[in-house]
Amino acid sequence: MPDAHVTIKELNRYPVKGLSAERLKTVTLNAGEGFPGDRLFGFARFNSGFDPKDPKPLPKDRFVVLLKVAGLAGLKTAFDDENEALDVSDGQSRKTFDMRDPAQAEAAARFLHDHLALPDAEPPTFVSSAPHRFTDVSVVSPQMMNAISVLNLNSVRDMEKRIGTGLHPDRFRANVVIDGLPPYAELDAVDRTLAFGDVTFRILSRTKRCAATEVNPKTAERDVKVPYLLRKELGHMDMGVYVEVIAGGVLNIGKTGTLL
Repeated sequence: MPDAHVTIKELNRYPVKGLSAERLKTVTLNAGEGFPGDRLFGFARFNSGFDPKDPKPLPKDRFVVLLKVAGLAGLKTAFDDENEALDVSDGQSRKTFDMRDPAQAEAAARFLHDHLALPDAEPPTFVSSAPHRFTDVSVVSPQMMNAISVLNLNSVRDMEKRIGTGLHPDRFRANVVIDGLPPYAELDAVDRTLAFGDVTFRILSRTKRCAATEVNPKTAERDVKVPYLLRKELGHMDMGVYVEVIAGGVLNIGKTGTLL
């Protein structure tokens, strides 16, 4: 395939694993590092085994995430990194918690436990251990802990046509959403390079999708069996890719680049 030109449509970071995206207009990336401010915090489930003093990657289901808790999509959250303030709205009320205060962090955890009817015996625990990241593929390798997720809109559009229903890109919780590549071209581009001016990515792997993508980000209901349909239509459950930053620089919405 000749060089393919692509455009950046969205930049998203997820400060707290499982909670809402923060939409960005621009971001500065550094070689070998992950997406700034992405998944540095999380709510570890009761008896998760996570030790902030000795952080080790754990499977995603050890945390409060959409894979197990569809109702998370019904909460709109914002997280202030500088002050570690978590703002949570359930559509009827809004609460703000100072997560630096252990009592308020516990109150936030109890709110999630009660509001989402979590099955665990005790509320989750708000955890962080920077530079440790709670990325889904952190269990694969230290390199993958800093992987950045990229979604190709044309791949999503093709699946929508195949299954006859809409798939909002937010289902896939990508850091970088691009347009311009042919459908699924990114899946066959492992080890190739995406270049956006000074910023260069190497494509590390495909992104295998789980039941989290079944959740409609607007209704918080499981309404489309995305992994099943991907396998049925394409013979695999992959949508999007993980990349690493080879050369850093500034990315912004609308920036154009090339798949080399």
